[in-house]
Amino acid sequence: MRPLEESRTQPEANQLCLLLRVPAGLSWFRGHFPVQPLLPGVAQLDWVMAYGAELAPGLRFSSIENVKFQRPVLPDSLLELNLRWDAGRSALSFEYRLVNDDVRQPVSSGKIKLCP
Repeated sequence: MRPLEESRTQPEANQLCLLLRVPAGLSWFRGHFPVQPLLPGVAQLDWVMAYGAELAPGLRFSSIENVKFQRPVLPDSLLELNLRWDAGRSALSFEYRLVNDDVRQPVSSGKIKLCP
């Protein structure tokens, strides 16, 4: 149920930047919503946790802080996901952006607290 990873970079040990294609066939779109399928926020958070495990292995979800959903994600969208792990605060920050040509528009952002 993950998107297709088109590219990744890791500018620093605590950062991960991914370019993700969101195919229309992902099960996340089924039933959400029948007339206009949208990627649910819970899918975005699931992907943050899955990719975030690479930056903070062995840690699990504790709580969510400051989550903001700003723009819907339609099937076949291209997303940029930027993750940053702050070990001192046990916080995984994320930001999704919709990529259209060279324009990047905010989709969602927030912080997830992790614990052992």
